[in-house]
Amino acid sequence: MTVVFLLLLAAALALVDWVGVVRDDRRLRWIGQPGTMVALLAAAVIGSDGVADGVRWWIVAGLVLSLAGDVLLLLSERWFVAGLGSFLLAHIAYIVAMQQVGTAAGRLLAGFLAAGVVGVVVGRPIVRGAAARDRAMRVPVGAYLVAISVMVAVAIGTGEPWLVAAAALFYCSDGILGWNRFVENRRWMPLAVMVSYHLAQAGFVAFLITR
Repeated sequence: MTVVFLLLLAAALALVDWVGVVRDDRRLRWIGQPGTMVALLAAAVIGSDGVADGVRWWIVAGLVLSLAGDVLLLLSERWFVAGLGSFLLAHIAYIVAMQQVGTAAGRLLAGFLAAGVVGVVVGRPIVRGAAARDRAMRVPVGAYLVAISVMVAVAIGTGEPWLVAAAALFYCSDGILGWNRFVENRRWMPLAVMVSYHLAQAGFVAFLITR
């Protein structure tokens, strides 16, 4: 019952954040964005007693690092690279967790092929756009693209529906964010970033609590 309450609370706080995005209201965003992750984090810890510790705590670590990244990205522009670094570490934590879930060679190869194609189509313009804005951004943005691509590939390798959905939604969120920031700005993109991001994190939590 507690886990259900926390998930409902996370959903309510996510809606607060989405309204904050649409209205460009920083007060709502400071309530909704970190609040959603705190509720999901609590649900993950409370609802995952039956999950192997290696998987459980690495996913929890990914959620904590994502929460830190959320806070950093809500701060001024000078914290952007720090936020990017925090999310990169979150992806590494998710990769470690999913490796312990187990992967099949054929699915893993298919995952790397799929991630590689998407990385060329979507990732290259983002890296190029970031470098055009600031040459120093090429390396951190490129490294982030590699990390999230590996995460998607490993998720596909596990064959676990919740993990595949979570990783794919995370890639969508970050792809839209990067495109909006470095390639072409569209009004609908900031909201799409947060909706897909929250669904991605909920997917990782759902994997834990349904084991």
